[in-house]
Amino acid sequence: MSSNDPRDSSRETRLTLPKSWHAESVDAMGSLGVFFAGLVMVTRNRYVAWPVVILAINGVLNQHPLRAKEGGGSPWATLTMALFALVISHAPLFTFTDPTTGAIRFS
Repeated sequence: MSSNDPRDSSRETRLTLPKSWHAESVDAMGSLGVFFAGLVMVTRNRYVAWPVVILAINGVLNQHPLRAKEGGGSPWATLTMALFALVISHAPLFTFTDPTTGAIRFS
C-alpha cells in the first residue's frame, strides 16, 4: 500500500480519551442534601433543616455546569427542596393552636 493510504494498518494508533473527558461522577453532597431534606420533611426536625440549606447553597456555589452531563441532579433542585424543608419544619411555629388540646383553632 502507499504511504498516504489511511487504511494502512501500520498507521493505527491506540484510542486515548482527552483529559477533560466527562466522567460519570456521583454528586455525593447533592445526594446527601436531598436525603437530609427529605428526612427533615418527614421528621420535621428544625435543627437539621439549617445545615441542609447550607449544604444546598454550597452545592449551588460549587457547581460546574460545563463539566456536568445532561440530566443529572441539579443543585438548584436540591436548594429548592432544602428551602421547602425549612419552611415545612418551621410551619408549626406559625399555626395557632389551642394550648389545652393542641388542635388548630379556626376562630
